[in-house]
Amino acid sequence: MTTMNMAQALNSAMDTMLARDPNVVIFGEDVGYFGGVFRCTADLQQKHGVDRVFDTPVAEGGILAMAVGMGVYGLRPVAEIQFADYIYPAIDQLVSEAARLRYRSGGEFSAPLTVRAPSGGGIFGGQTHSQSPEALFTHVCGLKTVIPSNPYDAKGLLISAIEDDDPVVFFEPKRLYNGPFDGHHERPVQPWAKYPASEVPEGYYSVPLGKAAIVRRGSDVTVVAYGTMVHVAVAAAEMTGIDAEVIDLRTLVPLDIDTIVASVKKTGRCVIVHEATRTSGFGAELSALIQENCFYHLESKIERVTGWDTPYPLAFEWDYFPGPDRVAKALRRTMEP
Repeated sequence: MTTMNMAQALNSAMDTMLARDPNVVIFGEDVGYFGGVFRCTADLQQKHGVDRVFDTPVAEGGILAMAVGMGVYGLRPVAEIQFADYIYPAIDQLVSEAARLRYRSGGEFSAPLTVRAPSGGGIFGGQTHSQSPEALFTHVCGLKTVIPSNPYDAKGLLISAIEDDDPVVFFEPKRLYNGPFDGHHERPVQPWAKYPASEVPEGYYSVPLGKAAIVRRGSDVTVVAYGTMVHVAVAAAEMTGIDAEVIDLRTLVPLDIDTIVASVKKTGRCVIVHEATRTSGFGAELSALIQENCFYHLESKIERVTGWDTPYPLAFEWDYFPGPDRVAKALRRTMEP
């Protein structure tokens, strides 16, 4: 075990899989010599060679087209999209090719590729470096969508994604790379080293896709979150003194609905939190599923705390970001008789 931040844990996952499986290759814009804009692939090219870790042109559609072809021919490509905001030119390759390949071929072919992409705000990246587009991919049959919230999960989930025989979109909340973030932007940054989830095995291990984690147990209300919002939800629960049970989804598709239902049936209340825009966000799907499965157990309406239906604003980032104050208000509303 060693202490790692999330960027180091992701690096360790890729290093482990490059050494373990000769079919794993890693590529993207600046991932080779430079080691990635967030340093997640630092030193991997020097260690494993330019044939295993290499740079590509600035062409997201081409990056994903190459990944699909590699997957069909037996490789396990890990393609990095430098920011999640830049993934849109590659959507056709993901949706029309990678996601459909197993179905179209009657099971003869698959596309075991992993797409890594930093997502979310909190770094004053403005409208083109702060988006959370995960809901677009959860809508596509054949794609799996993963969003970790801490270093231990990040490494284990990425290893599981690389080993999976289907395409996985792996979003990395960039605000969490160097330390946990509870939404209190005015406070000093806390390093991951102070948190148990920074203790990461150096070798191989995996965290299964499709299994949520209960990061805070409680009996008053269930909070369903993922990525950065897991830390915000815990902070809001501590602010209010409400005994909230906080669930970290970790994987959006496949979804661990059983853990959510068991918690909501116990508490009778639910708050859903995500950073992405509200309309058609993944929280809407969660709300529908909870309503369908827990209708007779709910004591109040389901609350959603999300980003606004606007582009991510540079000057008003903290008005857009669903911080602990907004989550705390939702917790209090759901507890009202």
